[in-house]
Amino acid sequence: MNQTSTATAQSAPPRQATAPDDAGSPVFPAPALRVVHDTDGVDLAAAERAAGQFLRALGIGTESESLRGTPGRMARAYAELFSPRPFDLTTFPNDEGYDELVLARGIPLRSVCEHHLLPFVGTAHVGYLPGGRILGLSKLARVVEHFACRPQVQERLTKQVADWLQTHLEPKGVGVVIEAEHTCMTLRGVRAEGARTLTSTLLGTLRCDARSRAEFLSLTGLPR
Repeated sequence: MNQTSTATAQSAPPRQATAPDDAGSPVFPAPALRVVHDTDGVDLAAAERAAGQFLRALGIGTESESLRGTPGRMARAYAELFSPRPFDLTTFPNDEGYDELVLARGIPLRSVCEHHLLPFVGTAHVGYLPGGRILGLSKLARVVEHFACRPQVQERLTKQVADWLQTHLEPKGVGVVIEAEHTCMTLRGVRAEGARTLTSTLLGTLRCDARSRAEFLSLTGLPR
């Protein structure tokens, strides 16, 4: 996985048995996966000093009352941008054998372009065809946030989300579409205001089966 984001198994308390299965044996829920970001090496004091040097090197003094605290605010702001919140990847047995598409549309997304360290913002549409387990719906947004909270390129971000869900959920198929506006393109350089970039990754059945692929793209609001 890129950019030192890590997922570690949760050191959970002893699991409580649920109702016995058909053979009379107690059924234990699958352990949750604790997904955390590695914060080793974060030094806010050093970041603040570097931010002050950066501003002064660009001819922006920090002696005035309004700018005196700017280097510290910059350091804390970027630390926040680069720090996804930890979460538990909670899955549940697909007892009903649900085999239709599960789709979370319009997940808000914000990240930072790794080439210029300028923000890009947009939405992600994430869907999957369940296999043996289903996922708590909020976790789809959590996974997007986890990978977006690092310096990124949109193409890699799209694939990371899809690959990670495929690995940890083992669904029949995964689809991820991201649409975003990059300020490194709209505020500088070509200054193409309003331009948006669209990327997609389809895995499993959503890639191989034309009808499933068309359904996913149609539900995301994209042309087939």
